Amino acid sequence: MILDQITNQPVIQANRFILRPLRKSDAGLLEMYSGDKRVAQATRAIPHPLPPGVIEAYIARSQKDDRDEDVWVMDGSGENHAEVLGAVWLTRMDREQSEITFWVAPAFWNTGLASETVRAMVEANPHGARTMFAEVFQDNPASAKVMTNSGFEYLGDAEAFSVARDSVVPTWTYVRKLKG
Repeated sequence: MILDQITNQPVIQANRFILRPLRKSDAGLLEMYSGDKRVAQATRAIPHPLPPGVIEAYIARSQKDDRDEDVWVMDGSGENHAEVLGAVWLTRMDREQSEITFWVAPAFWNTGLASETVRAMVEANPHGARTMFAEVFQDNPASAKVMTNSGFEYLGDAEAFSVARDSVVPTWTYVRKLKG
């Protein structure tokens, strides 16, 4: 369910938290969690160690009207949880397609937050995509399970460069058809 619009981006209600656009006040927690080597190495784009100013610049880019991806924070403060539990983003692709990417702070791993996040994003489908894609590193079977549990189907193997690992990493690609 979409609750509000902030920076041309909806706030999305999940069961235990909301997905909301990034705010400047998120910088400290985002830096702490995304600066964790385990989180950075599970993504393509987060460097490790995290250089100063990266998070602030990322927040500023996420609030621009001409961005090609929308970023949400998993905010549990309404349910007496942490204000930042993780992050999820949708990247616009051509032909009514989007790619979903996420990370969850290590303190909240194995709690179902990632699956709940992906399901909420699919249900809300804020880009109005016909198809959603996801890519996970092959050494991260927990994220692969999140995708299959959320109705995504395995599409094939590929590779992606990980900034934190400074190397190309084998990936699994997933797809979910959303509308006809």
